[in-house]
Amino acid sequence: MLSRLVVVVLVSIGAASTVAMFVTASSTASPAADQARVPVTVAIEAPLSGPQASTGRDMLRGVQLAVRQANERGGVLGRKIKLLRLDDKARPSLAKAAAERAISANAVAVIGPYNSSVGIVNLPVYVAGKVVPIHLTSTDDTAGDGLTVQPKNSQISPVEARYFESHQATRVAMLVDGSAYTKGMADRLRRILTGRGIAVATVPIVEGKKSYGSQVAEALKDKPQLVYVSTYFPEGSKIAASLLAAAGGGTSFGCFMGLANVDPAFVSKAGIPASRFCRYSGVPTAAQIPTAAKYVQEYRAAFRAKPGVWGTFTYDSAKLLFAAIRKTRSFEYGALLKSLLHTSGYKGATGTITIDPSTGNRIKAPVYILTVNAAGQFVRAR
Repeated sequence: MLSRLVVVVLVSIGAASTVAMFVTASSTASPAADQARVPVTVAIEAPLSGPQASTGRDMLRGVQLAVRQANERGGVLGRKIKLLRLDDKARPSLAKAAAERAISANAVAVIGPYNSSVGIVNLPVYVAGKVVPIHLTSTDDTAGDGLTVQPKNSQISPVEARYFESHQATRVAMLVDGSAYTKGMADRLRRILTGRGIAVATVPIVEGKKSYGSQVAEALKDKPQLVYVSTYFPEGSKIAASLLAAAGGGTSFGCFMGLANVDPAFVSKAGIPASRFCRYSGVPTAAQIPTAAKYVQEYRAAFRAKPGVWGTFTYDSAKLLFAAIRKTRSFEYGALLKSLLHTSGYKGATGTITIDPSTGNRIKAPVYILTVNAAGQFVRAR
C-alpha cells in the first residue's frame, strides 16, 4: 500500500509540474503572440467630405487598394494593416485634431494631408508625435516634414512659366484663392513673369461663392493675353465657365488653370466645353499614365469606378511605406523615415520614384501641361 501511495503522489507531483510548466510557457509566449495579432495602424488624412470630397475619396481608395493587397498577403511583418480615416474637410482649423487622433491611435504613418494650408499646421504635429508623414502637399513650406511623391511648387512653376513664355504674353491676369498652396503658386509664378518684363494683375478669389462673373470681368478689363487661375477645382470650374462665356463675346485671351483644378469633378462641374477652353499644369488621371495600367485595372475591379488623379499617388505612398517596413523589419519612426527618405528607383504606378533625402521631395516629379479631350479626360497637351 505504501509503495502504491508513493507512486500515486509522485505521478501527481509530476503532472502538476507539467501543468505549471505549460502555464508558464504559455504566459511567456502570450505577449508576443498577442502583439502579432494586433493590427498595425496606418492613417489616411484627406478632405473626405466637403467641397473637395471627390479628391479625398480617390485618395482614400488608393490607400484602401494598397492595404487590401498587403493584407491578402498576410500584412506586414505578420501583422494585418488597419486603416484609420481622418477627414480634415480641407480646413486648417481641423488639421491639429486630425494629427492628434492619429497619434492617440498609435499610427505608424499617415498618408496625407492633401491641402497645403492643412499640412503647414499639422505636419510638424505628426513629426513631433513620431507618426511618419507621406503627404500630398505641394507648398515648399512643408519640405522636410516627412516626404512626398507628388510635385512641389518649385517643380510646377517652371513648367507653367515656360508655357506663358511660349505664348509671348506681355499682360497676364491672375485669379487667386488666398489659401497657402494656391497663393504660393501664384506668387512664385508672378515673380518669374514680372522678372521677365510681363505685366501681371491680380484679382482675389474667395472660396464658396455661387458665381465669379464679376471677378472674371475685372480680370479681363486690361485685356490680358492669358488668364491664370490659381484655385481649387470647386471655384476653378465656375471661373472656367465664366471665362468661356466672356470669350464668346469676342474677347481674345487664353485660360490657364493651376494644378489644384486637375480633378475629374472639375470637368463634371464646368462642363466639357469650358474645360476644353483651358490648359492646366499637373498630372493626368491614372488612366492616362502608362505605368499605372495595372493600378487602373485593379482600382476599377475593387471600386467599380474610374480612378482620378491623386489616388495613384496615395497608392504609391502606401506601397512605399509597406516596402520600408519590410526592408527595415521595424515599425519604429526613425528607421522607417530614414528608409523612406533614401528611396531610390522605386517602380510605382506614377513612374520611377527617387526621394531627395535632404528635403523629402521627389526628384523629377511628373509635371505636364494638360488639356481636356472630347471625352472629358485630362491628357498631356501635344
